[in-house]
Formats: sequence, C-alpha cells, structure tokens
Amino acid sequence: MTEHVLTLSCPDRPGIVAAVSGLLAERGCNILESQQYGDGESGTFFMRVQFAALADTDPDELRGAFASLVPELGLDWRLHSLAERPRVLIMVSKGGHCLNDLLYRTRSGLLDIDIVAVASNHPDLRPLTQSYGIDYHHLPAGSGGRPAQEAEILTLVEHYRADLVVLARYMQILSDDFCAKLPGAIINIHHSFLPSFKGARPYHQAHARGVKLIGATAHYVTADLDEGPIIEQEVARVDHTHSPAELVAVGRDVECLALARAVRWHAEHRVLLNGDRTVVFR
Repeated sequence: MTEHVLTLSCPDRPGIVAAVSGLLAERGCNILESQQYGDGESGTFFMRVQFAALADTDPDELRGAFASLVPELGLDWRLHSLAERPRVLIMVSKGGHCLNDLLYRTRSGLLDIDIVAVASNHPDLRPLTQSYGIDYHHLPAGSGGRPAQEAEILTLVEHYRADLVVLARYMQILSDDFCAKLPGAIINIHHSFLPSFKGARPYHQAHARGVKLIGATAHYVTADLDEGPIIEQEVARVDHTHSPAELVAVGRDVECLALARAVRWHAEHRVLLNGDRTVVFR
C-alpha cells in the first residue's frame, strides 16, 4: 500500500464527502484519516483525506478521477504522495536557535522533511549547518543589492528543487516580487509584539512596558510585511521577575515551537489557505 493525502476546497454543498469517499472506495483505497470544515462566512468547504492505495494504483489515474469531480463540485484540489518528503531551504541571519531546532528535529525523525540547504546573509552559522552535513551558502547583499541577492536565493530554490523556504529568523525584508514568485511556499517566524514593539531590542521594549505574555507567530509570507496568513502561534507567561535577557530566552523557545509546528503541518499537508486566514487540520 502507498499513502497519499488529498486536500481540497470548494463551494459548500451536500454530497462532497460522499463523492470523495465513494471515488476512493471504487478504487480500493482505504481512508486512514478524514477531516473537514465548512466556513459559514465564505460558504467554502475544506477537506483533508489521508488514504492508503494499492501499490499498483496509478497516481495519474487517481488525479484524473479527482479532476472529473471539478465540473460538478468546483474543486480546488491537490494530491500528495507521503513517500515524497518536502525539500526545504532554510534562510537565517545570525540567530541560530530556530535553525538548530529544525536541524535537530529533522535528524531525530520528528519532522518528515529534507533540509536541502541553508542560506544566510551572514557566515556565522556555517559550522552548525555543516555539522549536519548540509550545504551552507553565504549570500551577502554585496554591490548588487537586494535584487541580486534574491536572484541568488531563487537560483538555490531551483538548484535544490526546494518545495518550501523557511525564514528561521532571517532578518531581511523580502521584496514583493520575490514573495509573488513563491506563493504559499515561504514560512516566517517572528515575535508577536508587532506592531507594539517595532525596531531593535523588542524584548527590552517589552520589559520596559511590563508585558505578561511572550508570543511568537508562524505565518506564510506575502507582500504585506508580517501580515501573511497565520499558521501557528505560541505564548508563554512571564512576570516582573523576568529580566530582558530572560525574556529573550523565553522568546527563543516559543519561536522554535511555533515554527516547528508550522513546518510540520505544512509538510503533512494540513494547512489550507482561506483568503487571509488558514484552515489547519491538526
């Protein structure tokens, strides 16, 4: 048997689940997990089905069968083989906590992805990356500026056949043009103080204001800075006894947790876009 995941969205109406499950049953497929959600505001139905198919089942035949439902149901659908692990390019700057966490989780089998390369605008994290046997590319802005640097990143995406780019505390703003080239394929992590504490030393600003919660947000990247569809958020309570340095440490922990969950759910095809929001089938 081979395992696949079908994800779909379409206008909500009766008979969608029956049509999908009936199609799979006719082809000898066994449904292992099925989740669905109807958004009353938009009238859109979302569904994720994980199923096992006979080893000799032709994926193209399955795709043709699902395509046959499009005229009647108006499906926007994707079929993914779980035998194909997502290929991930990680972008970093100087902070290595999220990179280290993703490298460890992947090597430990906690993330079912292949980290194909790491790229950075600084050389600092080369030793960490190469200790895992992964290529590291130092891409400073240089004389060509941001356009040349982003062109190099896109060259890496193509060279490594990366399915996903993860900004693991990559402290440079991506251009609108770059974001448009990889829609729904870039995940970023940032602290959740935005927009209250912008600029340098946000945790020191938070300490000065006596915050009681430290948070982090993982989201898809769009042209709107730090406002793309949210995948996951994590928080931790703090109090007056926490120094700025301790707030930074707590922040690093919640950033790692939120980013790892977002990457895992994306890799498992559990995240569906719903306009400016997401539907996450955990």
